[in-house]
Amino acid sequence: MIWLTDKLVFPPYKDTSKEGIIALGGDLSVDRLIVAYSNGIFPWYCDGEPIVWYCPFKRMVLFPKNLKISKSMRKVIRNNTFEITENKAFEEVIYNCKSVNRKDEFGTWITDEMEQAYINLHKKGVAKSIEIWQDSVLVGGLYGVEVGAVFCGESMFSKVSNASKLAFIHLVKTKKYKVIDCQVYNDHLASLGAKEIDRDGFLAILKGKKNPE
Repeated sequence: MIWLTDKLVFPPYKDTSKEGIIALGGDLSVDRLIVAYSNGIFPWYCDGEPIVWYCPFKRMVLFPKNLKISKSMRKVIRNNTFEITENKAFEEVIYNCKSVNRKDEFGTWITDEMEQAYINLHKKGVAKSIEIWQDSVLVGGLYGVEVGAVFCGESMFSKVSNASKLAFIHLVKTKKYKVIDCQVYNDHLASLGAKEIDRDGFLAILKGKKNPE
């Protein structure tokens, strides 16, 4: 396994392990994270471990036209019970993503180091958040990293039913992004219309060499 140095470069994609690991170590500086996400690489590791960088061979993505909204969610949207904002409470969102127990939703194990790193990215205008409010209380949301027309989703949380799902639907329906990168497969994302594509296809879209389907 290749360990990163102070240089802001990652190994060639061919060096990725069968588990999707491309490198270990390095740091979570703003510059390194920007280089990583611009190349389809993201950190995912547990507290006390070295930083593990992934670039899986299969990528879970959602193309906006494939978004599935259930009848029950359409009713939630029509009822207009929640207030939705963007980038109004990023630090609260990532804190809740770190602290609130989540069922099968996309995200990472968020260490203190990662929390601060994404806050730093947000201050640079690279990391973004969606917030869901009920009676002026933050009850759900998500955050991720913007790479051109791709939104790389990192984590979401809910304190009441459907809040995180509403944040995800809002993100897709803003029409700001051609692709929502959900990183790895799970059933929750599949139910919303996300699917796996091969890494080469994802990287071509990310780098503007291919139009989304």
